[in-house]
Amino acid sequence: MRAAFHEDLEAVFTDLADICDSVEQAVAIATTALLQADAGLAEQVISGDARIDAAREAVEERCFELLTLQAPVAGDLRVVVAALRMVSDLERMGDLSVHVAKIARLRVPNIAVPEGARATISRMAEVAEAMVTRTARIIRGRDVTEASALAIDDEEMDRLRRSNFAEMLGDEWSYGIEAAVDIALLGRYYERIADHAVSVANRVVYVVTGEKPHLADA
Repeated sequence: MRAAFHEDLEAVFTDLADICDSVEQAVAIATTALLQADAGLAEQVISGDARIDAAREAVEERCFELLTLQAPVAGDLRVVVAALRMVSDLERMGDLSVHVAKIARLRVPNIAVPEGARATISRMAEVAEAMVTRTARIIRGRDVTEASALAIDDEEMDRLRRSNFAEMLGDEWSYGIEAAVDIALLGRYYERIADHAVSVANRVVYVVTGEKPHLADA
């Protein structure tokens, strides 16, 4: 019975990593839509979010079945509860990708990111995508070392966010209020994707070690 239970837990983590892969694709496609004013790609991200939502529901159902039928205790219970929280983080990351795509779609045929903010937003997108990719590896490998290293990427994201604000508030900003609002929102979306990635990584550390890591949590 316990062997079957742990096989089910392993399947949950496989599903979590697969969802993370889907989120990584959503972030990448949404960013391309944003920087190229591609309405078709934006629609692909928006419509594709339903698959991420369905995958989250499947993981939740599996976890609730484990809680109900297996009545896990101690470490096993910790893993199931962590998985439920992780899938919520992953779904939110997908939602944030949709928000990026919606801004891209709203401004088509224009590019939502003005030239003066393009370098910073592009880099924020790169960091966010890389963090999601790394998070999938962390989930699959239960890699505590890599989970801790994710904090370095998050520090870069925080620096980029500060730079993002400095650009909008600087005297050289000439793109108007509408563009400033878009850039403020985009910066927030990418920052939150990074925060959720750190949160997932923290929960992997907790699953493996039973200790809460000293990393920024979402």
